[in-house]
Amino acid sequence: MNNYNKYSKQYFLPPERCMDWAERDMITNAPVWCSVDLRDGNQSLIEPMSENVKVEFFKFLLQLGFKEIEVGFPAASETEYNFLRRLIDEKLIPDDVTIQVLTQAREHIIKKTFEAVKGAKNVIIHVYNSTSVAQREQVFKKDKTAIKQIAVDGAALLKQLSDEEGADYRFEYSPESFTGTEPEYALEVINAVLNIWQPTAERKAVINLPATVENAIPHVYAQQVEYICKNVVCRENVIISLHPHNDRGCGVAAAEMGLLAGADRIEGTLFGNGERTGNADIVTLAMNMFSQGVDPKLDFSNMPEVCAKYKSFTDMPVSSRQPYGGELVFAAFSGSHQDAIAKGMDWRVKNGIKIWNVPYLPIDPADVGRVYESDVIRINSQSGKGGVGYVLKSGYGIDMPADMKEQMGYLAKSVSDRLHKELRSEEVYKIFEENFICSRNYFDITDCRFEDGDGVKAEIKLLCGGKERTVISHGNGVIDAVSNAVKDAFGINYTLTGYEQHALSATSRSKAISYVGVQSADGKIFWGAGLDDDIIKSSYKALVSAVNNFMKKGE
Repeated sequence: MNNYNKYSKQYFLPPERCMDWAERDMITNAPVWCSVDLRDGNQSLIEPMSENVKVEFFKFLLQLGFKEIEVGFPAASETEYNFLRRLIDEKLIPDDVTIQVLTQAREHIIKKTFEAVKGAKNVIIHVYNSTSVAQREQVFKKDKTAIKQIAVDGAALLKQLSDEEGADYRFEYSPESFTGTEPEYALEVINAVLNIWQPTAERKAVINLPATVENAIPHVYAQQVEYICKNVVCRENVIISLHPHNDRGCGVAAAEMGLLAGADRIEGTLFGNGERTGNADIVTLAMNMFSQGVDPKLDFSNMPEVCAKYKSFTDMPVSSRQPYGGELVFAAFSGSHQDAIAKGMDWRVKNGIKIWNVPYLPIDPADVGRVYESDVIRINSQSGKGGVGYVLKSGYGIDMPADMKEQMGYLAKSVSDRLHKELRSEEVYKIFEENFICSRNYFDITDCRFEDGDGVKAEIKLLCGGKERTVISHGNGVIDAVSNAVKDAFGINYTLTGYEQHALSATSRSKAISYVGVQSADGKIFWGAGLDDDIIKSSYKALVSAVNNFMKKGE
């Protein structure tokens, strides 16, 4: 990496201090969103979308709540042109939605664009030309005056054609490569365009400030945006729009800082699809606002569907770590993380908390259609008792005693480590079932009869080695009596050290689950669990499993 010295900054700071944005700590209102998935996003795909796919994508963008959609560059190809005509001719554009079309500031392209939008109700004609130092010097080989004239001529032609047709199309202008343009020169060009258009409150103009190539830390973009916002003519009739690209990986941050700097509108794509490293990621931007208690005015409540649709339209994957949308972004494998999440969720329920503030989860996964059992607590060899306990409690209603939960956690971890795989919730339950419910290696109890008197008399039928026998014993309670019978039958000794029980659900017909722990002479505790409609039966079933586990220790 010895060639770093051939690079230098390619941006320009405003000629005056523009740092008011730094005093603001959050975005309080959703901007106007304009999806450019069908234009900027589409032109970045290895295989651009077909007309039919674009129609379906357009409909899905409407479903998500977009009111402004850039549908293409109709003068660029027949596919683009025909797609736009289909939207118009088949009346697929709702009355409250504005379509946007892109055109270079060149006469024949502008005229072709006007032909394409005939019959549409709400249209933004988006015209652009590049103003950066690099483009002026290397591509167009024109000075500032000549470059500004391209913008002015394009703006004038838009106004002329619109007036001739009696159409009230709205206009948008982009000084392409804005971030590589001297801010005071960009302002000069923008104001020259606005002086042609003379926007009004009823017919506002859009001035778009594209970071065509992201070339600076986001706060530089914010200063450039603030400078334009403060100095543009007829600001009250101008919508300042941002179109950040993501070359430095800061597209979302640049968009957020630009909004703090006074911008009103964002052009971007779902998940940031776009040329090179992409555009501003509208999903992330909107969900960031959502996570701060701001209505983003877009609906991403079914994020799995959004991801699936996006992939089907673009053939682009959504990274498993993509903010908010990725398969693993809410997943906790770490034992300490799982324990904190489980305790946080329990704390919310017990205290009736409404505001979301759960450790490690910036938003409630359920708000974007994710499922706790399969999407949040994920079990592998790094997991702990908290995560395993949460999976069993949330998915199956099993709320184990603390020591039993620890043993179950180690069992699940060891299985995952041995198999080198993540365990699904049903696999976790199977481990619990095999080790704590169905532990019958040595014996089982097929029937119990109890009589109350001086304590409790238990008559139990033991099945061991295929043979059944009856044992009678006494105790100070049902479990104690059964336990004494088992001890007498096998000549073993242990101490009853734990007993808990609860219903598996709140319904009156739910099964009961019991947990029994027995302690050996060396202090080790062995647990069992029992399930039955009858709480007494569930209790002695749990004892049977616990004692079978105790008897294994001698193997």
